[in-house]
Parts: sequence; C-alpha cells; structure tokens
Amino acid sequence: MFEPLFQSYSLGPLELPNRLVMAPLTRMRADANGVMGAINAEYYAQRASAGLIIAEGTYPHGSGKS
Repeated sequence: MFEPLFQSYSLGPLELPNRLVMAPLTRMRADANGVMGAINAEYYAQRASAGLIIAEGTYPHGSGKS
C-alpha cells in the first residue's frame, strides 16, 4: 500500500531517493539580519531522509522586514 512512497522519483533533473516531501515550515530561527545559521543547518540535517525538503522562506531584502 505505501511501497510507492519509498521508491525513487525523477523530478526534472533531480533524482529523489523517495517520494516523501517535507512542506515549508516557518521556524522563525533566522537572526536579526535574516541570515540562517547553524541551528537551521542542524534542523534540516535531522530531517534529511525526506526525498525533498522545501526550506522556509526568509526576506530577500532588508525592506522586507516587518
């Protein structure tokens, strides 16, 4: 029943090891300048077995701060 979830999948030029996808979650862990740090790297490393991880967004420019 769930076997297809664990089969590899080609997504354009990407070869995913499985069909599991982690949706983006806003963790609010960037620093005051909007820069991701070691805590973000650790968070995603802990979840790296997902086939595809869509990372959270940060503001692309200083004027995007709220």
